[in-house]
Amino acid sequence: MFESIFFKKKILLIIGGGISAYKVLEVIRELKKNGSEIKTILTKSGREFVTPLSISALSQNKVFENLFDPSNESEMDHITLARWCDVLLVAPATANLLSNFADGKASDFATTAILASNKPIFLAPAMNVEMWNKEINLQNVEKLKKNNFRFIGPTIGEMACGEYGEGKMSSVDEIIFTLKNYFISKNQKKKLSALVTAGPTREYIDPVRFLTNESSGKQGLEIAKSLSEIGFQTKLILGPNKLNLKNLSDLDIEHVKTGDEMLNACKENLPVDVAVCTAAVSDFKPKEVFKNKIKKDNLNTFELAFEKNGDILSFISQHNKNRPKLVVGFAAETENYIENAKKKLEHKHCDWIVVNNVKDSSIGFNSEFNEVFIINKNNEIEKLSKSPKSEIAKKLAHKIFEKLHNNVGNFN
Repeated sequence: MFESIFFKKKILLIIGGGISAYKVLEVIRELKKNGSEIKTILTKSGREFVTPLSISALSQNKVFENLFDPSNESEMDHITLARWCDVLLVAPATANLLSNFADGKASDFATTAILASNKPIFLAPAMNVEMWNKEINLQNVEKLKKNNFRFIGPTIGEMACGEYGEGKMSSVDEIIFTLKNYFISKNQKKKLSALVTAGPTREYIDPVRFLTNESSGKQGLEIAKSLSEIGFQTKLILGPNKLNLKNLSDLDIEHVKTGDEMLNACKENLPVDVAVCTAAVSDFKPKEVFKNKIKKDNLNTFELAFEKNGDILSFISQHNKNRPKLVVGFAAETENYIENAKKKLEHKHCDWIVVNNVKDSSIGFNSEFNEVFIINKNNEIEKLSKSPKSEIAKKLAHKIFEKLHNNVGNFN
């Protein structure tokens, strides 16, 4: 299905300078393979990393380089080129390019095309971690977001310079999936709805103490964002977190603390087309919540009685009246994770289970990365290899979209 999403789509690609420019050649290859028409603008610094010949060979179009080149202007000036495309992609988007775009400069072909564009503009930043985190650069990013520039990444990883942190350009897959999201949302005639739960819960013992877990809510947030990008009307029920929730105007977020609050919020937001339960809800809660802080004076031992929390996934999966067309559960396991996930799939009566091994500290809780296995009712398993959580989310969102449109290929 997705091959047709790019068919005859016109994409204008601006290639900035940086070692990650080599990835752009693979982006062009993938887009061309799926039927897109690609025109490119190669910046002066970009020319230091990739050649016009390699770009034109892959894009099967000439490469534009200089605003004042008469051969360029006689064929297609910067305004016509900006109007020609369906979307504009800048990759890698360097700190210098972000600064020029934020200031509204029109000093060369690339900046002039951006300023003249009336089409969606996607930026895939790539720079050193210290450059990305500089306050002036982050101010430029916020300014661009407020002016409807769409960011793809950056992600966290090892830089070409050997340093590690945020600033690495997103993978080819994530760039491609983000563009697919946009075109799918443009093509959707019927607005689909989604409910996503994310983050931990807090089960209070007294006003200052509570039971919780290490879930950050990051994976659930990214899934909600990806579904929203595709065009789902998305409600996110979010437990206590420290996430960056800026520039999420398209996402309807409801904040909760306890498992009971999350369950009630889910009940109030049914029916939906799909429910994705990523939240790490506490299985148990204290039978009694003390009104005042428990004092340790004269206490050598202290015992608490617990009772089971409400089971959100089971409730949604077995809700006869308003059951979503697709219910996706998550399982965070530390051992026998495939076997345990299959049991959860059966006992909770959901359609898919997404499981990861949280014993591995490099994925899962409090990590920017994840590696998951998707298991369906036929016990078929699909692995999504270790990737940034944003990339995992985009791939899962596409599988959900395919399933709801009855075009799932081999994975049912």
